[in-house]
Amino acid sequence: MANLFQTLLRPDREEDTERAEVANAANLLQIGEFQLLQLAYFEWHGEELPGNLSDEIFQAYMVHSQVPSWARHYARRISQMAELGGLDDNDSGYHRYDSEYYKALPLGARRLAIAVFCLAFVLCGAIFVGAVAPNTVSSVLPPYFNEDELMPAKPSALRGS
Repeated sequence: MANLFQTLLRPDREEDTERAEVANAANLLQIGEFQLLQLAYFEWHGEELPGNLSDEIFQAYMVHSQVPSWARHYARRISQMAELGGLDDNDSGYHRYDSEYYKALPLGARRLAIAVFCLAFVLCGAIFVGAVAPNTVSSVLPPYFNEDELMPAKPSALRGS
């Protein structure tokens, strides 16, 4: 129970030194520990961490505090790079598993400007057509009859026919 309270008070405190190395490297990169395991696996094995193996590795790491050797190696390398000043924690290679990591592209601003221009063009066109259209319509809803079509015929015109 005391261990739980110590963890709640200092979540960065880790009793296991190997897990502390992984946690420190994850903090340096500003990613989660499991993401660091994914990156380490990819670098060591040259392929993405398979789904069936990820559950086993995660359980062994989180529940049993078993840190794979390739994860230790990767974490130590990240720590060394940070000590030497050569670590760029904003490198997109470290954040490829982050769903919220996004770098704005200049193309996005251009697309927005084109969409706004098209919308303004359509709205201005609709206003122009509304201003030019005859205003003698008798009803707002269809069928649209002009007042001339709804006016009764003049009696003199009826006698002549």
